[in-house]
Amino acid sequence: MTVGGTDTGADTGTDADAGAGTDTATAAGTGTGTGTGTGPSGRDAILFAARRAFTQRPYAEVTMRGIAADAGVSASLIVKRFGTKEQLFNKVADFGAAADTLFDAPLDELGRHLVLTLVRSRRAQQADPLLRVVFSLGNRDERSLLKERFREQVTSRLAARLTGEDHELRAELIAGQLLGIGAALSLHRPGAGELATPERLAELCGPSLQRLIDG
Repeated sequence: MTVGGTDTGADTGTDADAGAGTDTATAAGTGTGTGTGTGPSGRDAILFAARRAFTQRPYAEVTMRGIAADAGVSASLIVKRFGTKEQLFNKVADFGAAADTLFDAPLDELGRHLVLTLVRSRRAQQADPLLRVVFSLGNRDERSLLKERFREQVTSRLAARLTGEDHELRAELIAGQLLGIGAALSLHRPGAGELATPERLAELCGPSLQRLIDG
């Protein structure tokens, strides 16, 4: 799945939404890029900046120079590592790797595993693996592809694993609960959720997910 268009717009400076606050940035799976562009930190800074840009602004308004400025790297480095703006967008819109990790457990253990994996991923990457899809809601431009990719790679994939009645409905509710957990942790930062261990959060949230999994 790809998007059309080329990056021809003039850069108007840093992201207009950059002042929205750190909670919004992290909820979108973004962060602040301060690296030089070399090593993993530079790659992460580019992806963080791209997620911020593509989830908070129309696709046509996003420029490679704007992403580069936010990431603290050169636009040529982004092109070298990720290719065109279209290719970078498709990288940002990919939930496949996150789904691989989230669903890597037997069904009878999946509820607890989902919470553990979600929380550990957020803390390790300083970004939620799923929550950026929320920022595509209500938009009619290319950002709507985030919703389509999420349904294809997360919700429909989970539904195919479930057995029994209403498996598609249950998959949608499970996905919604995972997004809700991520939103709650972002909304209340700093808060009790940050202090809780992944195991404690899994103990509290896992059973309700497991009931939906079991049907």
